[in-house]
Amino acid sequence: MDRAQKQELVDSLKQVFSKTEVVVVTQNSGLTVAQVTELRRQMKAAGASFKVAKNRLVCLALEGTPYASLKNLFKGPTGIAYANDPVAAAKVAVEFAKKNDKFVVVGGAMGETVLNAEGVKALATLPSLDELRGKIIGLLNAPATKVAGVVQAPAGQLARVLNAYATKG
Repeated sequence: MDRAQKQELVDSLKQVFSKTEVVVVTQNSGLTVAQVTELRRQMKAAGASFKVAKNRLVCLALEGTPYASLKNLFKGPTGIAYANDPVAAAKVAVEFAKKNDKFVVVGGAMGETVLNAEGVKALATLPSLDELRGKIIGLLNAPATKVAGVVQAPAGQLARVLNAYATKG
């Protein structure tokens, strides 16, 4: 990588760090290319991204962003997972770490709030934004359905009574 390519990578990472909601730092010593490709596929499906870059370049990109406090986590072979959904990257990283002992979640951050490995695991247990939106829509639709059922019930009973009188007489 020449100097211009390194600067381009630092600039793109800085832009990612300034816009993303969550960053998860991982150590991935000994993962195969196929495993990293599978991890990236899972991240993409969840709306997140995973990148492996030189620690020195990542630390340069962290300067001046809300994630600057993560610099001390970048030791050894590391990778970063990031997403705009605060839960997506953490959820995929934690699930992948359960299946691969060579992949370890080290920590992360949500904005300026630094999370240790346990904090990232706790974040991964929360429902995603899409799941929360679905629950809210379900809660909003349920009362409307119940109101419609209650309003229609007396009319249905009245129709049955009138039908009974009509067939009786």
